[in-house]
Amino acid sequence: MISHTVRSHKSVEELAQHDQLAWKLAALSSEAVEPEDDVVDMVINRIIDNAAVALAALNRRPVIAARDQALSHPPSTGGRGGIIFGADPTRRVSPEWAAWANGVAVR
Repeated sequence: MISHTVRSHKSVEELAQHDQLAWKLAALSSEAVEPEDDVVDMVINRIIDNAAVALAALNRRPVIAARDQALSHPPSTGGRGGIIFGADPTRRVSPEWAAWANGVAVR
């Protein structure tokens, strides 16, 4: 198990890369740990729940607005892009905007 101490730093402090929060999060997320069965079950439940909530919200005004925003941002040249809930699955958009639109739909 990896354990990290995290605190805020002043902008003028020059942190080594391995001391930065993003580096610590990457190390934590890349740790090879076999998940327990109950964790796997809860992840599956969250995926199903998020998909159901997004489906139920597809015609809500905030979701429509976020989807329209995302659809106006194509993926970068050579990028694969992301898919938006409720949109044509062959139409790809910038991954950041796909995450935005899908996050709005889920929440």
